Amino acid sequence: MEGHHLEGGDVSLIKAGSMASEFNESDGMVDRDTPPPLSTSTPLPPLSIYLFFSGADVINFDGQGVISYRFKVKKMKIIKDVIALKFKTWDSEGVILHGEGQQGDYITLELRKAKLLLQINLGSNQYGSILGHTSVTSGSLLDDHHWHSVEIERYRRNVNFTLDTHTQHFRTNGEFDHLDLDYELSFGGMPYSGKPVGGGMKNFRGCMESINYNGDNITDLARRKKLDTSSFRNLSFSCMESHSFPVFFNATSFLQLPGRANQDVVSLRFQFRTWNANGLLLFSNLDDGTLEIALDDGKMGVHFNVTQTKNTRIAISSGSGLNDGQWHAVHLVAKENSVMLTIDGDEASAVRTTTPIIIRTGGTYHLGGYFLPTLAPPTQRSFQGCMQAILLDDQPADMHAVEKGIVGVFENVSLDMCAIIDRCMPNHCEHGGRCKQTWDHFSCTCDRTGYTGATCHTSLFEQSCEAYKHLGRSSDTFWIDPDGSGPLGPFKVNCNMTEDKVWTTVVNNLPAQTSVTGSSRERRTVLQLNYSASMEQVTAITTSAEHCQQQVSYACRMSRLLNTPEGTPYTWWVGKSSEKHFYWGGSGPGIQKCSCGIDRNCTDPKYDCNCDADHKQWREDSGLLVYKDHLPVSQVAVGDTNRQGSEAKLTIGPLRCQGDHNYWNAASFTTPSSYLHFSTFQGQTSADISFYFKTSAPYGVFLENLGNPDFIRLELKSPTVVSFSFDVGNGPVELAVHSATPLNDDQWHRVMAERNVKEAVLQLDLNYRETRPAPPQGHTRLELFSQLYVGAAGGQRGFLGCIRSLRMNGVTLDLEERAKVTPGVKPGCQGHCTSYGMYCRNGGKCVEKYNGYSCDCTATAYDGPFCTKDVGGFFEAGTLVRYNFLSEAAAANQDARFLAQPLTAQEVNLTGEAVAFSFSTSNTPAILLYVSSKTQDYLALVLRQNGTLQVRYNLGGLKEPFTIDVDQRNLANGQPHTINMSRINRTITIQLDHYPPVSYSLPEASNTHFNLVKTLFLGKVFGEYKHRIRVCDRGLLGPGRERRPIQRAATGAVQMYCSCAMCPLEVTRRLFFTRTQSCLLLPDRDFTHFSLVWFL
Repeated sequence: MEGHHLEGGDVSLIKAGSMASEFNESDGMVDRDTPPPLSTSTPLPPLSIYLFFSGADVINFDGQGVISYRFKVKKMKIIKDVIALKFKTWDSEGVILHGEGQQGDYITLELRKAKLLLQINLGSNQYGSILGHTSVTSGSLLDDHHWHSVEIERYRRNVNFTLDTHTQHFRTNGEFDHLDLDYELSFGGMPYSGKPVGGGMKNFRGCMESINYNGDNITDLARRKKLDTSSFRNLSFSCMESHSFPVFFNATSFLQLPGRANQDVVSLRFQFRTWNANGLLLFSNLDDGTLEIALDDGKMGVHFNVTQTKNTRIAISSGSGLNDGQWHAVHLVAKENSVMLTIDGDEASAVRTTTPIIIRTGGTYHLGGYFLPTLAPPTQRSFQGCMQAILLDDQPADMHAVEKGIVGVFENVSLDMCAIIDRCMPNHCEHGGRCKQTWDHFSCTCDRTGYTGATCHTSLFEQSCEAYKHLGRSSDTFWIDPDGSGPLGPFKVNCNMTEDKVWTTVVNNLPAQTSVTGSSRERRTVLQLNYSASMEQVTAITTSAEHCQQQVSYACRMSRLLNTPEGTPYTWWVGKSSEKHFYWGGSGPGIQKCSCGIDRNCTDPKYDCNCDADHKQWREDSGLLVYKDHLPVSQVAVGDTNRQGSEAKLTIGPLRCQGDHNYWNAASFTTPSSYLHFSTFQGQTSADISFYFKTSAPYGVFLENLGNPDFIRLELKSPTVVSFSFDVGNGPVELAVHSATPLNDDQWHRVMAERNVKEAVLQLDLNYRETRPAPPQGHTRLELFSQLYVGAAGGQRGFLGCIRSLRMNGVTLDLEERAKVTPGVKPGCQGHCTSYGMYCRNGGKCVEKYNGYSCDCTATAYDGPFCTKDVGGFFEAGTLVRYNFLSEAAAANQDARFLAQPLTAQEVNLTGEAVAFSFSTSNTPAILLYVSSKTQDYLALVLRQNGTLQVRYNLGGLKEPFTIDVDQRNLANGQPHTINMSRINRTITIQLDHYPPVSYSLPEASNTHFNLVKTLFLGKVFGEYKHRIRVCDRGLLGPGRERRPIQRAATGAVQMYCSCAMCPLEVTRRLFFTRTQSCLLLPDRDFTHFSLVWFL
């Protein structure tokens, strides 16, 4: 009896008796012997089965013969497949099994470049828009002439594909569940159907054993001649051993073999495989020169250096990428006046040279290394890889004689084995990163993946628009990655940061006002919406968002929408969970109404939607869908536009979401013994942890998870040191970063840690980073079994403070929810302004919120989330900004009797003011700011002719206004300047730009009340009306105007006044004259930029 151990798949793949899973077309029933369906939700536990068969259970395939397993009926509709076999081969290509049907279905298992490729197609739809082809690759270097077990189990579209001990679970593409095959399933190659075989597919050459298909033992049926084996020349039930005798070389190996001496022809053949791009394959001292065959950057190079009477050098190369781990054949023939190099038997691509050369062989060849001193040493010294099928001067190398020590000399080689390892299998490069390898290590190329790190594990992008905002970014289009290192890839969204809450927008491809006609309940028109992100990516946004909304609009003409109040809806929409919804924008789940039905203002009150009134005029139902668990809209089915004259126009706006709960998810640890616990962290080969913390304590454990002896821990070890320690079975490893400033400053700090099979990384605040490479040998899997503890655990020093946005392998832990039921821990964390208040610029005030903060810009000249948006304006010649402190009615009342009346609630007498603004201009003189009153009081800030700043106060009591020359610098230099000025009674404080504030005092004779403040003017220069004022002075009146003489001020100061009756009305308005207001006479100038404005 012979024992065969079938390595574990997910279910038993071999069962005694018949297990044919035939679908009988006549009765539509599955055969009674069909095994129960596989679970598609949870993989079944591995199962190892031992079977014992009498006699040989092996079939030798010679590359010609194919075993045909004929079905009981002509056509099979197979709902379930169970296939198991073992194979071993020395070929890298070959079809192991194949079946196909006339409808395009097929299943193929083949070796391709020594990897196992499974291809299944259960059928594509008739339009070809949904393709059923599915391709999965497993294993590597399977041409090692060792036994490998394969198990394939399929139930409908769910497939478990196991090679040796590695199982892949996948679901086939397309929409169909059955595999429709015709006639037969062939083992060992393609069936001889008379049809041409495409793709250059070769038949399998090697051995198979224990071949089982749906319970039938194919090997036993072939032995008993129950199957068609006529294509075999000589069917053998024993495995032919390989004639190859591989030799394994390391960096210190060489193999010296004899050839034929003093021959005028060099003829060499051998096969090699390696991962290294460079290496010496063969070197020989010729009778008069040297011969070198070496890999150079993955190309095969041959170098002849023949001294003779004069030096002759010949260098040729062929091939590329020959360091791919596959076997490659080299054939070199060199003789007088001719050298030819052929790679992999491709004669058409052979490289030839006709350089005259006379060769005499030296009789000795060194393979895999040459370390002896020589006058002309080889360019490479060693080789890491394997060689076999060696022929030197047309003589096969007798490796058995070499093994016995009869022939040749060798050192540090391994005979009759090839110890090559594929370090890219399994592929540790994540997120589509490309794996590259040498003999000793692998590396990952992460270009264009959106990820970085040694294994392309860490996302390059922030998790949300909220995160970008708190990096100080402005509104723009950004790449986001909501799950970080998780399976979702990064995608683009629009981030609107103009409000306190950040809006994230994902657009769809449905044009606005898409017209729909010809639809009915029986044949609805279904509009499919595709978004700029996948549904899984959009779901990640809606799940973490605080609020989402989507505008929908249905414009109609004789096209009913929901058929309210109680009818079956004509139109419905589908959300993210593929559920139909029968409410419209402005309404909510379970309420079959539109917005007008909720507000009770529909065109026809008998209906709950405007369109349901079925009017011939155009109507519209629009509103916001706000139930975020249903969003986004993925389909809309329209069902009432088939009548004559009926039409609908549909608009589905972009999905807009606000906030990011994950970013602000926080917990406060109030006692040293408090902690939160979560399920065991699963980070066997790749683990990343990121979070924010703030504390005033000098030390504390952030989190810990234990195994035996494995563990992982992040800790604040001292006020300036954060450590990341772990053990994967090779002994404890600790990384520490040292901060130049204390970390217990009660401000937020960010920690990011990662461990993978290549390295460990710890980063603090984007400034401090430490990296530790993993050992080249040893354990790589992190095996943990305890719960994950956040905070103190197991007698560790407890953490006091806040932890926020804790993500582990892309999953955000809900600290707030767990903190609600945990003593000593509170949900949320206050004090965000201590860390983020610096982002509130230009005098903006940071306002604390439960889940973040906002910037209050009301007392600044700026707007936006960080008070950085300039709300000033560009002033062209003649333009101005006017702000009335009084109501329009009060400002328009010019009756003199109004002045004698008591102050109203709007009228103000000021004892202090605060003014701040910034400006830039190149023109002088100019009025920057002018504040008028209903009396003669005023305040003016003026640029003089030389560009210096002058402040003028006229509060009464003085013969002339009080004037301050602030600075002697020319401020009209086109650069921005900032003015901050305040007055409290007599004390005036002025700060210009970054210079220290300077204080001034009003004279004792000056009043301190700014009476009846009326209007503020910005950006207007009055000089352009100087000529018109003189016209008024001369008494030239406009139509219907009365002349009045120029009068003196009560103080006796020579100052010119004009009344409204003196000047044309249009001049009066543009000069802002009132009966008591002064006319400032300045040349015609305007400044060009004015920022900010507030007046208190």
